Amino acid sequence: MIRPQFEIFAKRMNEKRRFIQVLAGSRQVGKSTIIRQFFKSIDIPHSSESADGTQITTSWIEQLWNTARTRVQSSGEFILCIDEVQKIPNWSETVKKLWDEDTRNGTNIKLALCGSSRLLLEKGLTESLAGRFELIHVPHWSFKEMQEAFGVSLEQYIYFGGYPGAADFTSDEERWKSYIRESIIEASVAKDILMLTQITKPALLRQLFDIGSYYSSQILSYNKMLGQLTDAGNTTTLAHYLTLLNQAGLLCGLQKYSGSLLREKSSSPKFQVYNNALMTTVSGTTFETCRNTPDMWGRFVESAVGAHLVNGERTGGYTTSYWRNANDEVDFVLSRKEAVCAIEVKSGRRKTNRGMDSFKKLYPNAKIYAVSAQPASATLGLEEFLGLRPEELL
Repeated sequence: MIRPQFEIFAKRMNEKRRFIQVLAGSRQVGKSTIIRQFFKSIDIPHSSESADGTQITTSWIEQLWNTARTRVQSSGEFILCIDEVQKIPNWSETVKKLWDEDTRNGTNIKLALCGSSRLLLEKGLTESLAGRFELIHVPHWSFKEMQEAFGVSLEQYIYFGGYPGAADFTSDEERWKSYIRESIIEASVAKDILMLTQITKPALLRQLFDIGSYYSSQILSYNKMLGQLTDAGNTTTLAHYLTLLNQAGLLCGLQKYSGSLLREKSSSPKFQVYNNALMTTVSGTTFETCRNTPDMWGRFVESAVGAHLVNGERTGGYTTSYWRNANDEVDFVLSRKEAVCAIEVKSGRRKTNRGMDSFKKLYPNAKIYAVSAQPASATLGLEEFLGLRPEELL
């Protein structure tokens, strides 16, 4: 399976040495696969190493670089890739020093960096490497990609989500859930957040992830959340932890759309997982039970729509939010500068509001769409919608 990000990465790496190329994305989305595919497509000398270990220091980076400098003398060009580089303390200062030395000396070493902790990776890039890098965001796999690579059906995608490494386990749900829990959730929380960020209440962060994933596509106030959490905290702590989960590509909190940034930031979040596999793993249900429970299945459908939207934000340049006024609600709102569109998901869940009519009165220039599992002339089919780039709706 060749993802669009491979084409971007390969094109840039084959260009004249100009910028450091950075592949950023959460765990198990295929960053390392893109690197391997690229190396198989070229004859240029190269090396790929991972810092996903313990007690690795910046001297390790210098050793890799010095070896590359030795090899570039005979080949004239060398490509060095370092995976999970953000786990090395003060990595960005060392990379900056070595990269700038090669630039001054005309040493043709091209550099690619990968990382699963977007927060720490981008912090190092902006603090020390400003103007020296290009970022390629690698999102979770879409329905079309999972369908093409693994023959996944629409219903399977809604329930099992889009982790390619787990695709072969779906016939054994217990094994599949164990893989998602241990190889993705636990690894992301323990290695990408707890080990790299100062967390005073780790149990609270884990509980927040469980509750947020369970209630994906639903609005929940911070005060209501505190009532369900056993570890004491406050709304500021919860908001901070939700930001960290968002940066890890696990869970985000959509804000209320009002055209006012201040009001958006003070609203209750609408939880949204980046991959429905996370929602499924914490739900405790089975595929058969979920599919035969209309209200539950409707929540999974809405979450799949939301996941498709938030995964497209980076490349689409838009913001995903929701809208609510009293009993009226719009499931999702996309906005980019002056362009706005509202999306209603007809999932089979019981809804008794006229959100679209009310929203249209307030924002008459907004485009409106309905997404339904049963496509009709006035609605986008769910499969059709999941095949679109969301920015095409604006």
